[in-house]
Amino acid sequence: MTAGSNTRTALGRRRFVATGAALGSAAIAMPAVIRPAHAAEFTCRIAHSEAIGSPLTNAFEAWKDTLNVESGGRIDAQHFPASQLGGLAQLLEASRIGTIQVTTAGPDSEEAIAPEIAAFGGAPGFIYKDEAHVDRVLQGPLGQEVSDIARAKTGVEFVAYGETGFRHLLTKSPVTSLDTLSGVKLRVPELRIWVDFWTKLGANPTPLPYSEQYAALSTGIIDGLDSDFFSIIGFKWHEQATNLTLTYHWFLPKAVRVNAAWLDSLPPDLQELVRTSAKEAFAAQRAENRAKADQALVDLEGVGVTVYRIDDAERAKWAELTSPLFEEFGSKSPETQAMIDKIRALG
Repeated sequence: MTAGSNTRTALGRRRFVATGAALGSAAIAMPAVIRPAHAAEFTCRIAHSEAIGSPLTNAFEAWKDTLNVESGGRIDAQHFPASQLGGLAQLLEASRIGTIQVTTAGPDSEEAIAPEIAAFGGAPGFIYKDEAHVDRVLQGPLGQEVSDIARAKTGVEFVAYGETGFRHLLTKSPVTSLDTLSGVKLRVPELRIWVDFWTKLGANPTPLPYSEQYAALSTGIIDGLDSDFFSIIGFKWHEQATNLTLTYHWFLPKAVRVNAAWLDSLPPDLQELVRTSAKEAFAAQRAENRAKADQALVDLEGVGVTVYRIDDAERAKWAELTSPLFEEFGSKSPETQAMIDKIRALG
């Protein structure tokens, strides 16, 4: 590593700490840096569907500032959270064709194009045992392998991995067992694997865009959804559904997806800046997400959410009912089955 890159890395670490401490909805609304008078050489539009104020959105805001400062104004990074530039499906396609340069999503969003990547993103449920298992998968050679596959098959590079953490059930009526889950209309991502997952558990899965969940809850189109604590708070879904069941059924990594053609168009020093600073920003994000999860749960209880916990025996029933999906999902291709085996072997 050169002396310049050492200096840049040290500055980056200091900047992430300073920026992260001041983040919030107000920070998203106003520029954190003064742009140079000359035009930037490269525009980097960062757009995603994560809630304002969540650890993931905070990390993108910090990373945006770092790119603007440490590129010396050569990169004009702009940040559009909370589906400001479209829903998840639109943002994924825009990141592939390059009309935006960066977005984030679970690797399971690539089920149709690269099903082996979908396995990496938590499909088909109960694949990750705990956070240490997640780290062994994402932060090791397997994480780089998946990024290489994404680049070859989808035109995006996974430059880093953030996370929203384990997902749980938020419902209008309490869900404490398979019996009480039966027939519940649950919003699911627009992916076949999650329809299959909840069908096996007896729920009534309803595929909907991420941005439509609040309205769907309020009108009765759905009875509930599954999500992480921070998104429930950030999007105020708890105003429409007040029962939270801690299921730990799906850990969702969030790949930081950069359009490969745009990344390749940068000079080598800026390519290094994008990759290195992203890894630093989202390492800090993962730490923040885990450190604040317990408080987020307390905050939900404080606004009237009732929390239910299923015991190990009940959770084992859920895992057993959905276990055939590993074989079904693995049958999509030898590569998919191999990826499932690699993930589980690290558990």
